[in-house]
Amino acid sequence: MSRFHIASEEDIKSGKTTDIYFKNTMKIFEEKGVGDESVAAEFTVSSFPSNWKWGVFCGLDEFLHLLEGKNVDVYSMPEGSVFRTKGRNGVFTPVIRVEGSYREFCIHETPLLGFICHPSGIATKSARVAKVAGDSLVISFGIRRMHPSLAPMIDRAAYIGGCDGVSSIAGAEEIGIVPQGTMPHSLTIIFGEPKKAFEAFDEVLPEDVKRIALVDTYYDEKMESVMAAEAMGENLFGVRLDTPYSRRGDLSAIAQEVMWELERRGVETKMICSGGIDEYSIPGLKEAGADAFGVGTSISNARTINYAMDIVEKEEKLVAKRGKFSGKKQAYRCPNCFTFEMRAWDDEETPGCECGNTMKPMLEKVMEDGKLMIDYPSPDVIRERVMDQLEQVEIDWLDR
Repeated sequence: MSRFHIASEEDIKSGKTTDIYFKNTMKIFEEKGVGDESVAAEFTVSSFPSNWKWGVFCGLDEFLHLLEGKNVDVYSMPEGSVFRTKGRNGVFTPVIRVEGSYREFCIHETPLLGFICHPSGIATKSARVAKVAGDSLVISFGIRRMHPSLAPMIDRAAYIGGCDGVSSIAGAEEIGIVPQGTMPHSLTIIFGEPKKAFEAFDEVLPEDVKRIALVDTYYDEKMESVMAAEAMGENLFGVRLDTPYSRRGDLSAIAQEVMWELERRGVETKMICSGGIDEYSIPGLKEAGADAFGVGTSISNARTINYAMDIVEKEEKLVAKRGKFSGKKQAYRCPNCFTFEMRAWDDEETPGCECGNTMKPMLEKVMEDGKLMIDYPSPDVIRERVMDQLEQVEIDWLDR
């Protein structure tokens, strides 16, 4: 037995990470000689967490890896697509559709959902942060709040959603970038005082590591920021404020004080804020002079997007559970306002949007008979797709 409480790749592929009722269902299929019927199953979202108006689809690569070699076809939006829960006609938006014998993927419904629910929530939260951060640097700092086995997934999703960098070594390797960070409070504590720690940081680490001093270990943030400037001189890239809201209450006010003291002394440096940062706090911190943000738990522990899988056709006949819409569908999106409309898959008419644009079909065939039909894009390409779309979506939370 593993000494860490994690499932292996083989555990996932063999169905050990599924809900037991799917295993029981497969047993019933075997005994009764059913389950080989061809079905079309759509993955949709009924509502977003916290009344979000849009989400970022993430996790398709693992979804497809699990289905490789199975006799199924998969249609999907590109990973990184911004989508809404439903169209203007009230029909839920299909993000993915799987077609084939239900036996082929019944046992995997649970992990298939997990592969997209969790990362889509993280990517969406990251995108919301990136939207308000604008040109300011955002680094994903949240892996310490989550199970370490999830670090690569968390940082990949955070990066795809809009974070400029990640702190974990494994996450950076997954993405193909260099990890970014500052320094821990423990460095100052071991050296006994901030200035000695800042000097050691500057003397030991190579030049390509940005000199960012954490300035709230023992003394007032203004005092430690001045110490950092004295210790590192022109090498100082930035000072990081990690002051908990519970201690002083107003990180924006602290940031203003620090910048005033440094500017009065002729020190030009960046200000990085961390500690309880999210899309709601960033605008005020930017006004106070913050240049960059280390965003942790609000991204890594973002609420999941609750996709559901529903069979909408069986043997090419329309079926649907209560509250769902039968039949295979194409999701059309306006390229300007991101309004959606769902049409029957065999409907050849392309809808137009009220804003005057022709809507674009979002689902394409990405797997046939268990074989990948696309060259899967790198995280950089997917992230760029998200960032391009963020220019089109609304900010709907600043008046909360």
